Amino acid sequence: AQYLPKEQYLYTIAQMQDQMVALFGGRAAEELIFGQISTGAQNDLERITKMAFSMISIYGMNDKIGNVSYHDGQQEYNMSKPYSEETAKMIDQELRIMIAAQYERTKQLVTQHMDALKALATELLKKEVLYKDDLERLIGKRPYEDMTPNGGIPPVTGSVVESDTYQS
Repeated sequence: AQYLPKEQYLYTIAQMQDQMVALFGGRAAEELIFGQISTGAQNDLERITKMAFSMISIYGMNDKIGNVSYHDGQQEYNMSKPYSEETAKMIDQELRIMIAAQYERTKQLVTQHMDALKALATELLKKEVLYKDDLERLIGKRPYEDMTPNGGIPPVTGSVVESDTYQS
């Protein structure tokens, strides 16, 4: 997991897709390594679904639905939808397509970097906590510059860490 500063308010489609890929990392690794998935990704799936739904139905980031926003800030707790059943079906279909595409992208990245994943997993079994120096020793330096003063990387542990923003 890699964390971004919370000061960012504008996100591009590519950034949001990258966040989905980062959130899918654990589930994809489970599927590829163990051949099955667990319930561990529940929170990640909720966040991915909300993000994709927002991209499609609020931010106008989907070609099929178009440049429309079905968000009504005044009606936030209202359970009615401001669109037809036909549009709801299109949104659902586009949501599933978007999420499936990012999950496939995640599996491709995990497969491509399987040696690094195994190295990190092996080290976590030995040490429980990995720091930036450990990561650089095991998988190398980042291919881009750190955007925060301390590099923005908390210790990586074998346990689940909650955060509002992830970036791959």
